[in-house]
Amino acid sequence: MFDYENEYKKFGLVAGIDEAGRGPLAGPVVCACVIMPLEEDKIIEGINDSKKLSAKKREFLYEKIKENAISYSIYVIDEKKIDEINILQATKLGMKKALESLNIVPNTVLIDAVKIDTDINQVPIIKGDSLSYNIAAASILAKVYRDKLMEEYAREYPLYNFEKHKGYGTKEHILLLRKYGKCPIHRNSFIKNFIK
Repeated sequence: MFDYENEYKKFGLVAGIDEAGRGPLAGPVVCACVIMPLEEDKIIEGINDSKKLSAKKREFLYEKIKENAISYSIYVIDEKKIDEINILQATKLGMKKALESLNIVPNTVLIDAVKIDTDINQVPIIKGDSLSYNIAAASILAKVYRDKLMEEYAREYPLYNFEKHKGYGTKEHILLLRKYGKCPIHRNSFIKNFIK
């Protein structure tokens, strides 16, 4: 988890960027950027790709990351923007905005799989959330923040059970979408194959 950090920390601060919510039929894509301290006594045990952690463990680490980060930011791109510019461009925009929202400028940014428009030295890493401590920390921030948003939307639009599937295209979600039609947070560009 530290090979990339060890390679680039000699040039200064290393940030990680990741997103949550590229695949769902509803809700935003959430991007997070974080600069974690890399001194041995400040490493947080258990940080890993958010998809490999239980919800309880993610929420515990979410608070620890926020408490210990040198700097972090979370940026939300809503479903309307996703429909307007497509999910890949929306993700890149969210990542760029999250990076620009840090209160400290890092020297290097490690990014899960994509390249963004920035002058900062960037290193795209395939499966970065499993290979980089900073990207894994960002993946936890993005995932927990998005899950909380979708739980709020579940109260606003109770017909769709967003608290269970978080907007992903589960069998249940697709059945409810066909039964009730779309709601304001559905992504029109994602649901056109499911409803007439």
